[in-house]
Amino acid sequence: MDFWKNKKPPAWLWGMLAGILFLGIGMIQGQFAVIWKKAVMICMECIGLG
Repeated sequence: MDFWKNKKPPAWLWGMLAGILFLGIGMIQGQFAVIWKKAVMICMECIGLG
């Protein structure tokens, strides 16, 4: 099975790993809570769910 030898990973895999890394960094810094609060406020104010 020489087909799998010396096969570079596809470019989308590197992009996905970078995205997961940056999401993790943002969560460690507490940015997830800020984004979640803004998303809830948009629903409450613009759509009128509250």
